Amino acid sequence: MRLKRGVVLALPLLASCAVGPNFAPPKADSPATWFRVPASSAAVVAVPSVPSDGAVEKLWWESFGDPELTRLVLRAAADSPDVLIASERLAQSRAQLGVAEADAYPQLNGSASYTREYLSPDGVVSLVSGSGTDPATQANGLGGRQGGVPTASVGSAIPPFNLFQYGFDASWELDLWGRVRRLTENARAGLEAKKQARRDMLLSTTAEVARDYLQLRGAQETLRITRESLESFEGTARLTVSLSSAGLSTELDVANARAQAEATAADIPPLEQKQAQLINAIGLLLGEYPGALTAELATPTPLPSAPPRVPVGLPSELARRRPDIREAEAQLHAATASIGAAKADFFPKITLSGSVAIQALEFNELGSWAARSYGFGPSLTIPIFDGRRLRGTLELRKAQQREAAVTYRKTVLGAFRDVDDALTGFAAEQRRRDLVAASVTSSRRALELATLRYREGLSNYLEVLTAQRTLLQNQLQLADSTQTVTTNLVALYKALGGGWDSSDAEPKKGR
Repeated sequence: MRLKRGVVLALPLLASCAVGPNFAPPKADSPATWFRVPASSAAVVAVPSVPSDGAVEKLWWESFGDPELTRLVLRAAADSPDVLIASERLAQSRAQLGVAEADAYPQLNGSASYTREYLSPDGVVSLVSGSGTDPATQANGLGGRQGGVPTASVGSAIPPFNLFQYGFDASWELDLWGRVRRLTENARAGLEAKKQARRDMLLSTTAEVARDYLQLRGAQETLRITRESLESFEGTARLTVSLSSAGLSTELDVANARAQAEATAADIPPLEQKQAQLINAIGLLLGEYPGALTAELATPTPLPSAPPRVPVGLPSELARRRPDIREAEAQLHAATASIGAAKADFFPKITLSGSVAIQALEFNELGSWAARSYGFGPSLTIPIFDGRRLRGTLELRKAQQREAAVTYRKTVLGAFRDVDDALTGFAAEQRRRDLVAASVTSSRRALELATLRYREGLSNYLEVLTAQRTLLQNQLQLADSTQTVTTNLVALYKALGGGWDSSDAEPKKGR
């Protein structure tokens, strides 16, 4: 009695323990500040977009002030094939957690069967003694009691008979060492990893849509500049023809002017191709067929500009905001829990099982209480020899946990590098943009003077041609730099982990 009481009192204590290491979220070291801005850089940028303190904008794409971009982002969040795939993987992980949690509860099954059987007289029946009260049912050793298998005599053939049966069986593993709980913990951490993977896909898709859209508007601006330059070159070619007819210019000037116009015209088809490809790239992100967005996006609009201030948050908040870091942390948690499950396999496994059934040779006897049968009791499984399988599994889980820890640290380091690179690129490109803008102003003035001198016969056409080429080159560089500033800002928002919170709420469809 004392032993039984001790076992009963010890069961709750054993059930509350779980072998293996308990997971503790790792602490990511972070710098005190994001960046250092040189004192001279502020004087270079005329209208800077400056990183500042404050929480990172959740809906950062709205900071560009472009309604079309906002609509595209919301449509991609709802319809992107990559996001939908991530959502289905999240649903699979939820189902896996349900499967893991089910092992903590008793398992109850019902069964019913009907069989027509014939037993060989030369089989195990021949070993049964002939004692019994009823020779018609003594073959199975029940001695005439209800449920016996009919036979004519011992050792003779048993005629075929019907066997009807239905009942229930139940089993429940006592999770004394926490094996089931560790597996459930592993599945729950896996679910968190899939949540963050979906968030990461949302962020990546949003950034890709914004980047492609800004590149599209940049390509359209480049196309506009090229077409305007073509008109200018064609006008200059007509001027050279007029001057040549008046004897004030040469055929060489006419040939050079026409060659420049034709070379500029040759730049237009590749730009039109790039525009179509970018529209198709956006369409793919939205789950659309090629050409589906042409009517919506082919009309050029001004390239959105960066906001004057960009909140970047605190470095210490990055690990909580970046979905890839949180995914790596969840994977480390899952790997830690799997060590406990592997350790629990070294200990005895106790399972409580039982069954209740009704068995009869006649269908109308299935309701008889005398036809009942039951069995219950615990079972104990102790690993004795497995060829070091359990030991190898444990070492594997430990190695996987160490790998996950290194992966987490690498992810954190990569995240801070992404932010630093994005901040540097964003500031540097703004300085380049404003210097190029100044060169455009100067080259435009140079073209005006060169054209005036050429009209008055004070210089040859070479000065005009050089000035035209310089202006076109600087204009294209300015368009490219202006677009790069905005795409670098998108890279910064992505590096900061902005967009979509950690609640995993389904985004609204932006149609």
